[in-house]
Amino acid sequence: MAKVTWKSGTFLYPLPAVMVSCGTMKKSNIITVAWTGILNTNPATVYISVRPTRYSYQLIKENREFVINLTTKQLAKATDWCGVKTGSKVDKFKEMRLHKEKANYVKCPMIQESPVSIECRVKEIQELGSHHMFIADVLAINADEKYIDEKGAFDISKCDLIAYANGHYYQLGKKVGKFGFSVQKKRKNH
Repeated sequence: MAKVTWKSGTFLYPLPAVMVSCGTMKKSNIITVAWTGILNTNPATVYISVRPTRYSYQLIKENREFVINLTTKQLAKATDWCGVKTGSKVDKFKEMRLHKEKANYVKCPMIQESPVSIECRVKEIQELGSHHMFIADVLAINADEKYIDEKGAFDISKCDLIAYANGHYYQLGKKVGKFGFSVQKKRKNH
């Protein structure tokens, strides 16, 4: 079977569908972003790409901080709604019945309903064209304790996280392996 070739575009899917909270506890907003990811491990560095025409763009540019909130199946409607409505006209926290939670290192709120909230401080803005990339240091990761297992590790399988692909949201499925499983030596039974 042959592959079909299309013109260049954005087709690196799936991507995490996240709600990015920004502003301050008093003047805050939520923008849904799928153009996000990890750039570096040490120091921990992430990015989000936002159109300069978006209301949240100016809040992030002025305050130079934001929170990446992972989204779940239960948050799918709010995730989509926060991506199609503008914060200049509506209070997204209020309309979607989401609760602000005070962050530890940034002035903008975390979303209490999110299983993981990642506090970020912008260190660079790259103007790329349709989107500008906010490159940020990770200051803290806040995980809901109900997803922490008995060993103290975050159990992502309990979250029902969602991803975005080609205009649709998808619930992430079951684990099919772990890093290094393909080369792991089998244990001998004694």
